Amino acid sequence: MAEQEYDYDLFVIGAGSGGVRASRIASSHGARVAVAEEYRVGGTCVIRGCVPKKLLVYGSHFAEELQDAANYGWTVDKMNFDWPTLRDAVNKDVDRLNAAYTSTLENNKVERFLERATITGPHSVKLADSGREITAKYILVATGAWPVTPTFEGAEHCITSNEVFHLPELPRKVIIAGAGYIALEFAGIFNALGSHVTVVNRSETLLRGYDETLRDRLLQITMARGIEYKFNCPFEKVVKREDGCMEAYLKNQPDPIVADVILVATGRKPKVEGLGLENAGVELGERGEIKVDEHNRTSCDSIYAVGDVTDRVQLTPVAIREGQAFADRVFGGIERKVDYDCIPSAVFSQPPLAAVGLTEGQARNRYGNVKVYSSDFRPMKNVFGHRPERGLYKMVVDANTDKVLGIHMIGPEAPEILQAAAVAVKAGLTKAAFDDTVALHPSMAEELVLLK
Repeated sequence: MAEQEYDYDLFVIGAGSGGVRASRIASSHGARVAVAEEYRVGGTCVIRGCVPKKLLVYGSHFAEELQDAANYGWTVDKMNFDWPTLRDAVNKDVDRLNAAYTSTLENNKVERFLERATITGPHSVKLADSGREITAKYILVATGAWPVTPTFEGAEHCITSNEVFHLPELPRKVIIAGAGYIALEFAGIFNALGSHVTVVNRSETLLRGYDETLRDRLLQITMARGIEYKFNCPFEKVVKREDGCMEAYLKNQPDPIVADVILVATGRKPKVEGLGLENAGVELGERGEIKVDEHNRTSCDSIYAVGDVTDRVQLTPVAIREGQAFADRVFGGIERKVDYDCIPSAVFSQPPLAAVGLTEGQARNRYGNVKVYSSDFRPMKNVFGHRPERGLYKMVVDANTDKVLGIHMIGPEAPEILQAAAVAVKAGLTKAAFDDTVALHPSMAEELVLLK
């Protein structure tokens, strides 16, 4: 019996980093590929996530750099900041990236449908605007994640990370709900730009999953920079006043906190609502994530999923690798799986922190006998800035084998330095290998080979 004919070999729902990579690679293997995207090509990271946010971080750094300039002999007159100029420049670059991702799909002969697609069966989807029914041998879901929205009274007056890039003006006072990486990155941005920032968290923990020593150091530094924290204070309600300001009523706080903007950054959840997954028998997990096997296949053999929608590791480079592995295996005959061990990560707070491998606590639970080496130092660039802030590098080592199990860093340019160090941890190098490497002086990175 002849194989059934489909409109496409692969239909991808979602043109973010994972979806675009899978589309491009599948097409390079000779597959007929189409992708549907209801918003803009590029996905969360490019359009309303890590890329525009990092540009805001860069913009906010100038407040500190310009203040330090006088100590280096520079005269800087009339230091004024204009939020619309930075905001518009960032959004203009988002436009550029959207066009670049679109060109990537065009150049790889991937057909694009700029409308929502829903699954109607194991091999079929329906486009929302045109109503067209399309068939495909395989369907890949790469719709990413979406900000978790709160349920307290007045939550509709708050914004999420989706809207923060389009604020009409710089708020004088900002309340940020949450204490994860998104919350602390925006806290650093607005604090540096001159806003008064209050971070409100329902628990007493910030940056869950990162090494406790680094978390404590970041808390100390950011409090010294003027960021206020309210721990164990869940939101009870938000009231919008006639003047446009917001009053946030918190549990365990006698008086409301007033702000111009309340940014909710309490996590992200897989974006699966309305996808029609039930029409193909695709199973979801407890957190609403699409359940997949080691090859990213769902409970329906013809449907796969990659990226944040699977809620395994919500990082853009992971989604890209998953998309590539899927396309290579299904359309290229190349057996490939993603290795989730020793994935480096960073928080672009101010100062930033970065980590790879096991924290001290995780290492002690798993290995028992571990050694910890550290360097607590004042970065050279802080000397002329008259800032007492200190960097902290920490290495966790298996005491029995001398193998490096984890590296954790906080300080200027920590993410840039950690990327190379992550290669060493991934390769299973020992503390002795670091000790045997000659230091690159003067640099902050040299602390990694001088740890005691």
